[in-house]
Amino acid sequence: MREVEVKSVVPHVSASVALVEAAGGTLTFAGRLEDKRWDTVGRELSAREEVLRTRVYRAGAEVRAELDWKGPNSYEGGYKTREELGTGVTDPALLEDILSRLGYLVTMAIDREIRQYELHGAVVRFEHYPRMDDLVEVEGEPGAIERAIVALALPRAGFTSERLPAFVQRYEARTGQVAALSDLALTGDTRYAHENA
Repeated sequence: MREVEVKSVVPHVSASVALVEAAGGTLTFAGRLEDKRWDTVGRELSAREEVLRTRVYRAGAEVRAELDWKGPNSYEGGYKTREELGTGVTDPALLEDILSRLGYLVTMAIDREIRQYELHGAVVRFEHYPRMDDLVEVEGEPGAIERAIVALALPRAGFTSERLPAFVQRYEARTGQVAALSDLALTGDTRYAHENA
C-alpha cells in the first residue's frame, strides 16, 4: 500500500471539525492515539529510512492496535509518499514484549488526542499533542486530498509534505517553548529526539 499525505497547523480545530462535518465527513475515531517507533540499538532501520511502528487507539474501554512498517519517504507533486504495510494486533502489550525480546527498543513515543474523519475518499485527522501546535493530516489519493483541503477552508500554502520535526522546530522557534509530543516529554523526559519522529 502507498501512503500519500500532507499536514498543516490548524488554528481553530472546532471550526475546522465543523466544516468537515458539514461537508459530509464521517467520524471514524475520537480518542487517544499512541505511537511508538522501534529500532535496533544501532538504528539500522533509521539508517535505511524505514519505520517500525506500533500504534494503539484508545477510546474508553475500546482498545485496538496495529503494527506497521514504512519504507523510505519520497516526495511527488508536493505530497509525502511511502510504501506502508500494516496489520491489526489484538494484544499491544504482548507485541511490545515480543519486539523487546527481539532486540528492538523504543526510539520515539508520540501521544495525542485525535478526531479522525473519512471525507470523500480522504482521511482527515485532527491531532492535539501534549504541548505543540494542533495539526491536521490529510491522507489519500491526491484528488481526494485536495477536495478535503477545500472543505477545511485552510490556506493551501499551509499544507506541506514535511515531517513532524519541521512542525516541532517552527513551534519552538515561534514560542520559545520545548514541544512535548508525548506524555513523558511533559515530565522533562528527553530520551526521545524529535528527529526520530
